[in-house]
Amino acid sequence: MSNNAFLTELEEALTNGPADKRAKTLRRVTDLFVFGASHFTEDHVAMFDGVFQNLMVNIETSARAALAERLKSVTNAPTGVIRALAMDDDISVAGPVLTESERIDNASLVETARTKSQPHLMAISNRKEIAETVTDVLVERGNRDVALNVARNKGARFSNIGYLRLVKRSEGDEELARTVGSRPEIPRQHFLRLLSTASKAVRISLQNAHPEIAAHVEAVVDRVAVDIQKQAAMSRDYTAARDLIENMKRSHNLSERDIDAFARAGKFEETAVALSVLGDLPFTLVERAMVLDRVEPILLVAKTLNMSWATARAILMLCAGRGGLAADTVENCRTIFNKMKPETAAQVIAFQRSRLQV
Repeated sequence: MSNNAFLTELEEALTNGPADKRAKTLRRVTDLFVFGASHFTEDHVAMFDGVFQNLMVNIETSARAALAERLKSVTNAPTGVIRALAMDDDISVAGPVLTESERIDNASLVETARTKSQPHLMAISNRKEIAETVTDVLVERGNRDVALNVARNKGARFSNIGYLRLVKRSEGDEELARTVGSRPEIPRQHFLRLLSTASKAVRISLQNAHPEIAAHVEAVVDRVAVDIQKQAAMSRDYTAARDLIENMKRSHNLSERDIDAFARAGKFEETAVALSVLGDLPFTLVERAMVLDRVEPILLVAKTLNMSWATARAILMLCAGRGGLAADTVENCRTIFNKMKPETAAQVIAFQRSRLQV
């Protein structure tokens, strides 16, 4: 077919051609562009941009996906059509350019990450390089798989707030905690905060990944844990709770039933003060157990007070907040709590009390 005949066909397809004819013309234009891309000026590319976007209207998904596959590696692909493909709701169309195209800017990636599906976010998390503005959204909005994948990506860069979110999401997730903590460029303060809430197995693994800090990590972690406690406590006012509990203590014997009722009602301050008063425990020790988002200290406090599993569970759920606890985690806690001896728990609490006094 001559150039004139092709131009006539193109004009007809752009004007009122049926979908199948538009798809056929799109394939021919794509071939023409890909084969000559290295020789085109920006003006030529801009012209193709308009043609591509016009031909993409009302064509089937498979044709748009084929276009994305052809253009994803072209270094001077038209930016307009690349953005349109990236914003496509169908991941088979958007995925190739979100993962591989160098012609999509960070603003478009951010917009896609904020508005599209989790598969779109996963595609972005596989890019060779990802800017901080993009990872901020991936960590905030992405599901667990997206967060883990972008944390594994050596070409991803994270802002301060991005690391804060990753560390928070790593609590109770050993695989994510290991991945985040093993990043060589993780800022020291975020690494220490991660250690302060990590399990023993994860802590050992992370200390091996950062041997320069292993020698004094326990002391530093303790200080970070106290800082976390102070930050959480600063946002709480215990005055009213203290007055209430003191009045309850004077009017009747404060009991486990009261603590269970406070916990089930979501009353954090009242529960913390009541545990401290009922068990004659330092309030700092009780509060620390409740704000560090770790289940063991809470179980120790409850067992020391000879509480039932039902009350211990209510306190655990209160401290877990809106996120709650997974069913298998709750069951594991129940097993640990039932096997724990009150005298053993009391010994651990006594040791913690002595450390607080020091």
